[in-house]
Amino acid sequence: MQNLKQKKRFNLFLIHMKGIAMKYFIKSSLVSLAGITLVACVSMSAGQSIVKTEKGVLVSTNNMTLYTFDNDQANSGKSSCYGDCAINWPPLLVDANATSYGSYSIITRDDGKKQFAYKGKPLYYFLKDTKPGEQNGNGFSNNAWHIVQM
Repeated sequence: MQNLKQKKRFNLFLIHMKGIAMKYFIKSSLVSLAGITLVACVSMSAGQSIVKTEKGVLVSTNNMTLYTFDNDQANSGKSSCYGDCAINWPPLLVDANATSYGSYSIITRDDGKKQFAYKGKPLYYFLKDTKPGEQNGNGFSNNAWHIVQM
């Protein structure tokens, strides 16, 4: 019953994303769906990366654009995006066995989950990017969100 309600709410959300003005972001009902569909929780073994460059932009291995947030301080080891922010900007999560390499590092979020970072800045997806290569979040929120240009 709960899953049916979540699916209905998610479908309403998709309708809003196709052009109907959103009056508010769907909050707790989307947390589990956003986590399932957009947050990558992957492992890395030696020589294997979860990111790549596509047309000069950093993307995940599923070609979804990755972003940094101006409110995150580089090399602080912290994210400042939680709650509603993390619903709309799901973090690029990695499993506990992931390791840092080159310009890539791993931070520990307040909830204990591990998040991938580039040059010390945590990486995120954007909920409104629904297809590989979309960059709908670039410049969002008074230019606080940025694609990572390589």
